[in-house]
Amino acid sequence: MTKSEQLIVSVDDEILHVTINRPEKRNALSLGLLDEIGASFRAHRSKQIKCAVITGAGDKAFAAGGDLKELDALRSKAEARAMSSRVHEVLDEIRYFPAPVIGAMNGVALGGGAELAMACDLRIGAAHADLGLIQSRLAVTTAWGGGIDLINAIGNSAALAILCAGKRLSAEEAHGMRLYEAVCPDGDDFVAFAAAFVADYSNKSINVLRGYKATAAARRRQLHEELTDIARDGFVTAWVDDDHWDAAANALKK
Repeated sequence: MTKSEQLIVSVDDEILHVTINRPEKRNALSLGLLDEIGASFRAHRSKQIKCAVITGAGDKAFAAGGDLKELDALRSKAEARAMSSRVHEVLDEIRYFPAPVIGAMNGVALGGGAELAMACDLRIGAAHADLGLIQSRLAVTTAWGGGIDLINAIGNSAALAILCAGKRLSAEEAHGMRLYEAVCPDGDDFVAFAAAFVADYSNKSINVLRGYKATAAARRRQLHEELTDIARDGFVTAWVDDDHWDAAANALKK
């Protein structure tokens, strides 16, 4: 097991476990933490891993979003574009990891946290684990490929409605749209629930799991290659607009 102040990484019975360890900050995603997440997946690409599980410490948040104070310092188009590219590449380590990646949503995933969740292949949720690609509430678009992942998951029309509205989905709503594969009953132990879900993967052939992941990842990569430049241009334009700075300032006050 490896452990930093922000991330806990271990391998158990051919399952990679990655835990975001900032519960006092609702597991907010700093750029440094995101780099650590990418590095942990990259370091295990060549190892005999059947599947990976990423979750958050505590029971409040999987990841409550990007670190707004840190991101607020990025004021130019060049800075916004570089940040978007940097984190998109981090999440690509999850999207194209050779084994399936399960997001164990122990709590809410909002903004950048929802983009991290959508980078996973599958998601399961605690009963209170809302999923919110709510960037439009800050007058900005998704920066790290999460909008493309949503389109890939549920199609153009449904994704567009959620993204434009900045809709925060309850766990049950997310389950109904197949964004979550399963939701833990309210009051049950989510850790035990997640372990039982993951156990079904540990019993499968590594060749089967990796073979299916390779096919799904190739389809996803194709869509990202087609749409990323368009999505990034839209993000950069929105990021430097006064509407975004006003909305971000109000969020920071809260």
